[in-house]
Formats: sequence, structure tokens, C-alpha cells
Amino acid sequence: MATVELRFSALPEHVRTARLVAAAVARRAGVDEAVLDEVRLAVGEACSRAVGLHQLIGITAPVKVALIEEEKQFSIEVGDEAPHAPTGVRMSGAAADDPDVEAEEDEMGLAVISGLVDDVEVTAGEHGGLIRMTWPTTPPPTAVLP
Repeated sequence: MATVELRFSALPEHVRTARLVAAAVARRAGVDEAVLDEVRLAVGEACSRAVGLHQLIGITAPVKVALIEEEKQFSIEVGDEAPHAPTGVRMSGAAADDPDVEAEEDEMGLAVISGLVDDVEVTAGEHGGLIRMTWPTTPPPTAVLP
């Protein structure tokens, strides 16, 4: 089992890099070429969600991404350190007028991810959340010797 770990500052400009790295590692792990766009989009959505949560609450810890190659599957875990149900968080703009805005945006992001990935697991608690997305892999062809 090979794992690549990526940590980046919770800034939107780093999400693109995470997408590119995830797609490259997924390709090498044997994820079907036709699915790589979905991998990129799902990782982008998960990382954008984590960045947004960190910025909203003012968390300076990095967003964590683990790319895990297993025997017949490839998984990506995107973790944040935002509490699941933040209390006492001061919001500005539209979110200050309607506290449901954050929850609706969060639900929409998770809906996009589950539309792109068949096997998604979302966990969240007081110390942060984790989105685990898994795709099947095909083993590399074996060479046939004469």
C-alpha cells in the first residue's frame, strides 16, 4: 500500500495543485482514464470545501490530502480541522444575515462530490472532518514472455 500525503495552506490557489497531483497519482495507481476528470473535480470540490471551512473559522492549520493506493482500489482522503458544528463563529456578508447559507453551500458541495464518486464516506466531529473517496483500479498488464 503506497500513500502520498499533501498538506497545503488553506488558500484557494492551492486547490488546483491538489487536483493535479491527485489526478497524476490516480493515473499511476491504475484508475481508468475515463474517470480521471471526475477524480479532479471531486478532489477540487473537497479541497475547496476544506479551504472554505478553514477560512470561515480562521483556522491556520493546513488542509490535508492523502492519496492511498491499495490492491484493487485508489482512495483520496481530504481532511480539515474545522469543528463539525461551529458555535460562536462570527460570519460576514450573506452568511451573517442567513446562518443557513453555510450549511446549504456545504450540502451542495457534498452533493456534487457524491454525484461524481460512487464510493464516498464523510465523517465529521468536533476536531474536524474527513471526506474519503474511493475508485476501483485495474492492475497493470503483465508482460507475456514467449
